Order: sequence, then C-alpha cells, then structure tokens
Amino acid sequence: VQEDPYVMVRNEDLEGYCIDLLKALAEMLHFGFRVKVVGDGQYGAVSPTGNWTGMIGEILRGEADIAVAPLTVTSAREEVVSFTTPFLQTGIGILLRKDSTSQDMPFFHFLAPFSKETWTGLLFAYLLTCSCLFLVARLSPCEWNEPKNEENHFTFLNSLWFGAGALALQGATPRPKALSVRVIAAVWWLFTIALLAAYIANFTSLLSSGTEELPIQTFEDLVKQRKLEFGTLDGSSTFYYFKNSKNPIHQMIYEYMDKRRDHVLVKTYQEAVQRVMESNYAFIGESISQDLAAARHCNLIRAPEVIGARGFGIATTQASPWTKKLSIAVLKLRESGDLDYLRNKWWESSCLQKARDRWSPLQPQALGGLFLTLAIGLALGIIVAVVELSNKSRHAAQHVKKSCCSIFIEEMCARLRIQDNARQSQEPPGRPNP
Repeated sequence: VQEDPYVMVRNEDLEGYCIDLLKALAEMLHFGFRVKVVGDGQYGAVSPTGNWTGMIGEILRGEADIAVAPLTVTSAREEVVSFTTPFLQTGIGILLRKDSTSQDMPFFHFLAPFSKETWTGLLFAYLLTCSCLFLVARLSPCEWNEPKNEENHFTFLNSLWFGAGALALQGATPRPKALSVRVIAAVWWLFTIALLAAYIANFTSLLSSGTEELPIQTFEDLVKQRKLEFGTLDGSSTFYYFKNSKNPIHQMIYEYMDKRRDHVLVKTYQEAVQRVMESNYAFIGESISQDLAAARHCNLIRAPEVIGARGFGIATTQASPWTKKLSIAVLKLRESGDLDYLRNKWWESSCLQKARDRWSPLQPQALGGLFLTLAIGLALGIIVAVVELSNKSRHAAQHVKKSCCSIFIEEMCARLRIQDNARQSQEPPGRPNP
C-alpha cells in the first residue's frame, strides 16, 4: 500500500520505511523479492460477502507471499494469517488542525512562563530578602547612627517597598548606607535582573510558539464537542476497535461514525490528512502515522491521549516457515538499533524539531543556581552586619569599661526591640545623654 513514509514512488522507484526494512531483512536472510502494490489499496478487512480484501486477501489467495506494511496485528487477521514480531509500536490517537482547536488565552496567561512551584519559591525569596534587609538594617551601626527618634528608613514596610522596586527595575528609597545592607541589596538586584531576563525570554517563547493547552485532550473531549466532525479509515482496524469496545465513550464514537459513514469515513490516509487540513475534521487513526502527519505539516498536531496499544507486523501465510525467520530478523534489527535508525530517517522533520523545543513553564530546578546565589548573598550580608555590630561593641566597651560580649548583647536587644519604628540612640550604654 502506497503510504508516506512506508512506501512511496519516486523517480519510478519505490522507497520508504517498508522498502528499507524489506531490504535489510533480505540481506540478513539472503532472499530475493519483488514488490507488488496491492490492487485495491486496502490493508485487509472482511467484505460483506465474507471475503478478505486488501493485503490479507492477496496472501490468502496466494497472490503474495508476505505483506510488509503498517499492518496492524489484530485477532481477526491472526485467525487467517500469521504475523511476525511487530517492527513498530503504535496506538490510536486524534489528529487535529491547530487553528481548529484554538482557544482564548487564560485570564492569567502572564503567569504561564513560570510554574506554580517557581512562583511560590519567588514569593518566599522576596519575603526572606525583605526580612533580611529589615534585620540587617537594624543590626548595622551605619544604618543606626542618626539622631535620636529619627525614623528608621528601613522599616519592614519600606523594606518590602525596596524589594518590590528592584523587581520593577526602579530605584527605590531608602538608599542603603551600610556595607551589609548594600551586599543584600546588590545580590537582590542581581537576582531580579536574571529573573526578569528569564521571564521575558520564556514569555516571548510562549507567545511566538503559540503553545497552549488543546481543548481536545482525550476521546471524551472529542465526543462532547460539536465543532469538529471526526472519523477514521473505512474498514480499518481502528474502526473495528471502536465497534468491539465495551467502553461507553468508544461506543459513542463508533455509533457516530457508523451513522455518518458515508460522510466521515475516508478511503485513504492521504485523504484523511487533507480533510483535517482543509475542514473542521478530526481524524482518528494510528498514532505513529499521525506523528508523521504532524511532522510533515506543522499546522497539524496529535492530541495527547493514545489508546489501544498495538503493533505493525509482517503478514505471512499460516504455518509459513518464513514467519519465525522474519520474527528473529526483526528482533535482531531492533537489538542492533537499525529499526530506530529507520524510524529517525523517515520521521525526522523541522516540525518534529519544533516539537522537541516546545515551550514549557520554567521549573525551580532551572533557577536553582540563582536561588543559591541569593541565599549566599543574604548569609553574607547578615555576617557582615554582625561583624559591624561586633566592631562597634568592641569600641564602646573600651569607653564604659564593660566586656565586649555584654555590650554586643545590649546592642542586639536595643536594635531588635521594635518601638513605633523609632530609632534607638546609638549612645554607648552608661554614657549620659547631652
């Protein structure tokens, strides 16, 4: 059966995945072959007269020895022919046109560049940094050397405002004077610049890629909607899968296709792809073939859900000695990586590369180094503030004849006592006020 990329005609010669597979098997098993395209273009199903059509029919009538094609291994076919080990694994998926499934962007779409975990981490980092600013500004003597009762510029609210201003790349007051506060401010500025660069880059990628959640994710979504018609290949294993399924959703899909078979069922895969591209139509078929269609046509996409795992096998006559030989050869090709090579050769495209680069929200792991840098900066700022306060306590202890440790504790208590955000006098303990 001529179907891209399995069997195609180019310059009067046949080429494709199945042709390359057949050549590899012939080289391994040392046999010659002559390729014949099936007359009716069908893979094989039971006709109303009870006879098999397509490839299966030709094998039963002795018109072909083996059938190499994307031929799904089913119980009905296995009853009349033999299959080798599957050379490709697939399932049943939904092929859609991207613009036919478009939807309005969410109201809070601007939050999409970062994941929920990342936003939570950023909020925690913001609050922690502002708290450290407030604490360090109280500990550092350079931020507490103003006259008595002057307002403390780095109140907690002002610290929150300072952090928010940095996030917006705006200069915010108060301006830090102490080295310890400047260390924290500098590392926070570095953090916000890198963070905004990552946000803008990811948001730009999101808008340019057009990636958004498909409204049709599952077969249940397909049944519930009314915008798109849907169908499959007439007489294909996919059609009979839904016919024989006991799943209520699958039964609804079968009843829909059966009642409208003249309108929604297609004869060839090429017709199905063309119809998806040109009308409001969703095609239900082999997921691996749909991946190829999405690779060839960048405006097509396959819905995430895949059901009915099955494989493509080579069909032979029952009790044929070639069945086991071909099965072993297929397994050897898989173990050697040749099947993966053929898959990559015939499925590779620029659309698949875009799919690999598909946008996704930025996770916390991607910003791990940035968060670590911020944590180190905060710790360094606190250490510098403690050193500054210790140095002041040492000088004060020389004037009042007290131990440096006691002066340090008194200074700590004075600074961590919050009283209407008023500054405490920086006079050394025991020294009278003027």
